[in-house]
Amino acid sequence: MEKDCLFCQIASGQTDTAFLFENERIVVFRDIRPCAPTHLLIVPKKHIRSINDITEADQDVLGEMLLVAKEMARLEKVDASGYKLLVNVEKGGGQVIFHLHLHLVGGKSWRF
Repeated sequence: MEKDCLFCQIASGQTDTAFLFENERIVVFRDIRPCAPTHLLIVPKKHIRSINDITEADQDVLGEMLLVAKEMARLEKVDASGYKLLVNVEKGGGQVIFHLHLHLVGGKSWRF
């Protein structure tokens, strides 16, 4: 855990953030600035700064993040209508909090 990392603080229970899901490696909570009706953050408890910092040892937690995303989409009822999974990497890629996290966004139409 990085003491100055907001997501480390959230994942370790140091804030009053409500978790939609939690296990020994991952937490899921709602984004405080949602860009869609459904906007969840899927966050590993282990501090990984960004995709650029992942290692082979992180493969299991990365795969688990995707499985959790699939289940959360079902629970949020956006699985059938569709959703996006996004990872912002570094400032130029839109990363604001430097702790790896996966955005699950759904409930609106998207075009890229």
